[in-house]
Amino acid sequence: MLPTERLAATSSVVSRRAEAKRWIAGLHDELTSFFGRLDQGGTFAEDRWERPGGGGGVARVMTDGITFEKAGINRSAVLGELPELAAHRLGGNGAAAGATHFFATGVSLVVHPRSPMVPTVHLNVRYFELTDEHGHLTDSWFGGGTDLTPFYPHRADAHEFHRALHTMCDRHHASFHPQFKRWCDEYFVNTHRGNEARGVGGIFFDHVRADDPSHGLNHEQVSAFVSDVARVLRHAYEPIVERRRHETFGAAEREFQLVRRGRYVEFNLVHDRGTIFGLQTQARVESVLMSLPPLAMWQYAPRYAEDSFEARLVAMLVPRDWASDVSGA
Repeated sequence: MLPTERLAATSSVVSRRAEAKRWIAGLHDELTSFFGRLDQGGTFAEDRWERPGGGGGVARVMTDGITFEKAGINRSAVLGELPELAAHRLGGNGAAAGATHFFATGVSLVVHPRSPMVPTVHLNVRYFELTDEHGHLTDSWFGGGTDLTPFYPHRADAHEFHRALHTMCDRHHASFHPQFKRWCDEYFVNTHRGNEARGVGGIFFDHVRADDPSHGLNHEQVSAFVSDVARVLRHAYEPIVERRRHETFGAAEREFQLVRRGRYVEFNLVHDRGTIFGLQTQARVESVLMSLPPLAMWQYAPRYAEDSFEARLVAMLVPRDWASDVSGA
């Protein structure tokens, strides 16, 4: 490669990555403000960190919340050479020869409410790109999603959450909701527990590339969709919190919440791609494990009485068309 070509490639990469980092930083600030308001009293502590291999991030964690027992909202922008195992897991098109380098930026949140009547919610959006050793782009894509993990069988909450996602997705492309809902149903599963779902799902997507014939959206249009995903909890989650935050509960509901949180931990440590990628690329471990709840419980082979709230919740954890299913409360 000629020096002028190498300089042009480097300049393009730097500009593109700076824009992506500004985009993610803006979403991070929006989400922090949103959940600070929704909690009604808690505050976020901020922790900035640097990754030895390149890049860094900002962690914002609330542990003194009124509504949320723990809320973590992190952003990162990391780069470096991609280990072979991590490159294989990513599924991107790396360099034809020589080293593959990666850049990844995103924002991720998990909030664990105090009340078992309020579901846990997770959301993340991210942008990846791969380059060869000369800085030439070999692949780039967007990923992300959001899902709901209830601890009490409020079917209306699942409907409201999914309906908001359906409406948002349809603004961008008719294929997005059915495709990404199905992907979510298939992804957030503890396969080691007989394919038990983590929650009632939502949407999940990865490797959404600009100008893909399946949707025809350009880079700006895909970015707009992903931005809408980051902002959808105003419509999908806030009404649920407002409706459920003051409902009464007892020791049985709290205990079951902790048991279900244990299943959440199992998924994140055993199956979650983001956790695995972070650990394989030497990301800051506190940020990687931010999604874990402050308290959880593991019981030996629990059994629940027929028609108990626990049994009804477990029965809800089956993929269905929640956007249309409005039966039950």
